Amino acid sequence: MSDEQLITIEIDGAPYRARRGAMLIEVTDACGVDVPRFCYHKKLSVAANCRMCLVEVEKAAKPLPACATPVQEGMKVSTRSPLAIAAQRGTMEFLLINHPLDCPICDQGGECELQDVAMGFGEGVSRYTENKRVVRDKDIGSLVATEMTRCIHCTRCVRFSAEIAGLPELGATGRGENMRIGTYVEHTLSSELSGNIIDLCPVGALTAKPSRFDGRAWEMIQQPGIGAHDCVGSNVYMHTLHGKVVRVVPRDNESVNETWLSDRDRFSYQSLQATDRIVTPQIKRNGRWHDTDWNTALQAVAEGLRGQQADEVGGLLSPNATVEEAYLFQKLLRGLGTSNVDHRLRQTDTRDDARDPLFPWLGQTIESLEKVNAALLIGSNVRKQQPLLAHRLRKAGMRGARIMDINPRAFDFTFPLAERAIVPPQQMVAVLVEVLTALCEARGERVPAWAGKGVAGTQAQAIAHHLMHAQQATVLLGQLAIAHPDYSRLRALSVEIAARSDARIGYLTDGANAAGAWLAGAVPHRMAGGQPSREPGLDAQSMLAKPRQAYLLCGLEPELDCEQGARAFDALMAAKFVAALSPFAGEGMREYADVILPVAAFAETSGTYVNAEGRWQSFNAAVSAPGEVRPAWRVLRVLGNLLDLPGFEFMSSEDVREEVKTRLDTTRTFDNALLVADTGVTVEGGLDDPGMDALMRASEVGAYVTDASVRRSPALQATPDAYAAQGLSLHPADRARLGLETVSRVRVEQAGRVAEFELNSDAGVPEGVAWLPIGSPEAAQLGAAYGAVKLMPVAGGAA
Repeated sequence: MSDEQLITIEIDGAPYRARRGAMLIEVTDACGVDVPRFCYHKKLSVAANCRMCLVEVEKAAKPLPACATPVQEGMKVSTRSPLAIAAQRGTMEFLLINHPLDCPICDQGGECELQDVAMGFGEGVSRYTENKRVVRDKDIGSLVATEMTRCIHCTRCVRFSAEIAGLPELGATGRGENMRIGTYVEHTLSSELSGNIIDLCPVGALTAKPSRFDGRAWEMIQQPGIGAHDCVGSNVYMHTLHGKVVRVVPRDNESVNETWLSDRDRFSYQSLQATDRIVTPQIKRNGRWHDTDWNTALQAVAEGLRGQQADEVGGLLSPNATVEEAYLFQKLLRGLGTSNVDHRLRQTDTRDDARDPLFPWLGQTIESLEKVNAALLIGSNVRKQQPLLAHRLRKAGMRGARIMDINPRAFDFTFPLAERAIVPPQQMVAVLVEVLTALCEARGERVPAWAGKGVAGTQAQAIAHHLMHAQQATVLLGQLAIAHPDYSRLRALSVEIAARSDARIGYLTDGANAAGAWLAGAVPHRMAGGQPSREPGLDAQSMLAKPRQAYLLCGLEPELDCEQGARAFDALMAAKFVAALSPFAGEGMREYADVILPVAAFAETSGTYVNAEGRWQSFNAAVSAPGEVRPAWRVLRVLGNLLDLPGFEFMSSEDVREEVKTRLDTTRTFDNALLVADTGVTVEGGLDDPGMDALMRASEVGAYVTDASVRRSPALQATPDAYAAQGLSLHPADRARLGLETVSRVRVEQAGRVAEFELNSDAGVPEGVAWLPIGSPEAAQLGAAYGAVKLMPVAGGAA
């Protein structure tokens, strides 16, 4: 900052340099001068309605609110003068008039801003003798508990919902002491960031419902950690009590999650106490499960794997596994002589694996997303899958960035859209060809022959124009695109579009550690560090389409986590031997597995995640694992020893991490450019039109069924997003055309499989498309996430 932008002011008799135009409270915070406040928050707009930050400013007629007073050259401020203290004490007295004496039973006790400020600025005895007001509590869902009598009307929650979450679900009605905070119409909060109002509330009006009355703040131990459910890698604190995680809250990191946290990362800790948590090694004998000791279980796994031909062994790994787990997992399988290892459980098109970059990443820092001038989302519901990346895009959009999307459904984004192309999934490639054609025409260049022919329409020309004329532009491929049967063409076209518009290309990957799994070598065609595999193995879908004799699973439930759950279940049932390293033992796993090894969940192990921007973030266990549960990396190390494989002499997860780093190929460029000539793109394959008598199924993974831990969080499963992921949605015109207007439940037939679902109308679904998310037990009974389906009404299922 130049000297011209700095001015000199005086605070409590001491001179300070400050940015011209900054609010006084920002300056006092930066200088370490304490000014009390309730309504002010550094990430929210200024409201100045609590009046707690009143200070004396020389020559001002009355005390001024520090949060709404810009500094000026030569300003003299007193925060502790008799006038300032009297104003603050008077404000405190009025705030306490109607506040109940709930401190002994309030969850906010011990970390309450009102308590802290009252101790410093309140009176020991109240002069108020009249009746206090009482406010009826609101039921706003399974995540946030309300005690609205405690509300002091700071409006932080109101401003957060409108400014940060982008959903003005909360508001104020009434005036004076009749003012009430709540929803305008009685409903559950639907924002995927709603839990942040718990942290923002300065009193106990809004608290975490799942941890209500679990313990006092001063009894808890705070441990740092990393969010385990998306590629952002949010920094968190885990609060533990008596050896159990009872709360998860955000840990400030401006470069990653700022001061916010998604509800998925906040409330998934409930899964640690799931009823199907397995705490002892178990082995199946004669169709019945028996507890056993670790030595017996590990010997059984070693014998089961050793007894098969190398190419008949397959390994499936969760994209939420740590770098250390992924590295040892692939090292063990390759030590057995097979490269059949993969973490890409939902990617179906691997035709151009040879063209992959070192690892798929965001192509830029997370922080830089909010500075883009144009962004094109391709096959992405970024709001639900990566909420904090959507927040960054919202900040860019509110500053005027031109954000556009090409999707198989009109998702309810919280940022303004300049253009959107909502088309059936089989038409997504054609739309990208149009955009590329428009770019080439604008630049006077020829369209590459491999891209095919297209005629650029008005919308494609507008998308191309916004990308070309943006100072900073980005093209982002989301999880729907990565799972698309024509992903190789979508990706090649996206890379070409980015190159010809000087935009950055980025990937919004599945899970918390897809980038780390790539770098650790948990893919069939790459070794650790990105070196090409001499003998590439089978990818996840091929391993299940061509069943192996033995499978080793780590951290997943294939029947729910794989793109075709039913096919995965059948392949595992047909195998001679299946061993699972898992924190949970669901019904499906008990059917196909022969040995289950209980491994630590996300809060019980040390490890490392690599987030979407390539940031390595390591963490330690917050709590000890229950029973005989062991960290997965340690189980894999011992298993490697039992199999007499070299290089498994690690003493800690840190040793494993350092070995991975030594394997990194430093000669490879750290970008997302495809590695070979674009003429290598395969045109064949992809999606065919479903025909006149069928619909094209399109899918995404529901926000709260992304992995085993999230699926076991009761609070998350009671949210609107969880309910929405259980039904099938049609465009109203399709519902009328098929004669289903009065039908509430349908039978879905796909590839010879049948399942029943609730039927909903949604104008955001393109005509000809049946929107049916994957990840639920019902959806797992069907076929691929994209493909032709037929609908039939269920008898008695009238609306």
